[in-house]
Amino acid sequence: MRVMLAQVAPTLGDMTKNVKIHRECIDRAINESADLLLFPELSLTGYFVRDLVPEVSLSLESQVMGEFVELSKRISIAFGFVEETRDFLFYNSAVYLQDGLIKHVHRKVYLPTYGMFDEARYFAQGDRIRAFDTRFGRFAMLICEDAWHPSAVYVAVMDSADYLLFLSSSPARGVGRHAISSGEAWETLNRMNAELYGCYVFYTNRAGQEEGVSFWGGSEIVLPNGQLLIKAPYFQEACLAAEVDTREIRRSRLITPISRDENIDLTLRELIRIYEERFEGKY
Repeated sequence: MRVMLAQVAPTLGDMTKNVKIHRECIDRAINESADLLLFPELSLTGYFVRDLVPEVSLSLESQVMGEFVELSKRISIAFGFVEETRDFLFYNSAVYLQDGLIKHVHRKVYLPTYGMFDEARYFAQGDRIRAFDTRFGRFAMLICEDAWHPSAVYVAVMDSADYLLFLSSSPARGVGRHAISSGEAWETLNRMNAELYGCYVFYTNRAGQEEGVSFWGGSEIVLPNGQLLIKAPYFQEACLAAEVDTREIRRSRLITPISRDENIDLTLRELIRIYEERFEGKY
């Protein structure tokens, strides 16, 4: 499997321009014989959409979505967008397209609403985390803040995901020992999840600026042993690809069989106990 990461810099609210960027990246990926092309969170709209949400939203039945579905007959694609449902709810969503079909939609569960973030004011909250089968194996998609909740990654892995797709619009914040602290934190998280669960991590972050905020880029693919396979530059737009060897998953899980030895019955039982003790009688 050849995977390409599209570290794009979408223009806030300009759907026409952003759709064009996506099509150009898709053409490039096809020309470079990629099998799968991944974009960042809200790649079709830009991140700080706020009051623009109703204007830039797409339904799964929209013409734009249909055009991308058609392109997925030539290459599998995952990208971020504002989804509008038939009930007029708006979600920060990611869609996975394959073989001319909408294979999976993930709606962001954990909406950051602190500091510079105010997603819960504009988006409805997703209510499920599911792995799904593709022609390359079993995948799970999480959107940015989702990946910072251990329970979200745990559920995805317990649902037999072998590949974790993290779509992100992470701003550059703080100065770490060697680089931007927000970037260092993500890199640590990606390596930890890959090595802990013996999964590939495909992390796609955006570049560019919006409303005075810079996005640090740094998209990467991390091997199941926690080692880096490819890394995009900081801050710059980039498209880069790598061959992914599925045998690495087997090797890593033979060495560190964490998922094999996980006691999901114990986890479920204790979570039910905690829930009942903390919340019983509060609803």
